[in-house]
Amino acid sequence: MKSHKDATPPANAEEQEPPEEDPDLKPKEYSFNPLEAGRNIIAGNFYFKKGNYRAAANRYLEATKWDPTSQEALLRLAEADEKLHNIAGAREAYTKYLTLEPPAKDAEVVKKKLEKLPEDPHKKK
Repeated sequence: MKSHKDATPPANAEEQEPPEEDPDLKPKEYSFNPLEAGRNIIAGNFYFKKGNYRAAANRYLEATKWDPTSQEALLRLAEADEKLHNIAGAREAYTKYLTLEPPAKDAEVVKKKLEKLPEDPHKKK
């Protein structure tokens, strides 16, 4: 029979985190998945049409995590952020949209939208 002393780990052993018991609490890992991005864009479009811009923005943001090169997701995220008066978010999404290759057909229109955005009041000068 083993004694209690046998059960204690050596003093120099690193403490390991116990495995997460609830799989929903684990951080989500993203890999390139255009199909999942497309599903999120469709859901985002549904919320956008209903006027739920917060839910739409969250879905578009999720789509950009599955496919960071999705022009549609970035453009729609920028538009949703604009509706939410999230100027910094809209500016960031429009800027990323304009840096993607191949260049968007409506790049000039988006550049004008970007220029028309008001200055971010939270931005430090």
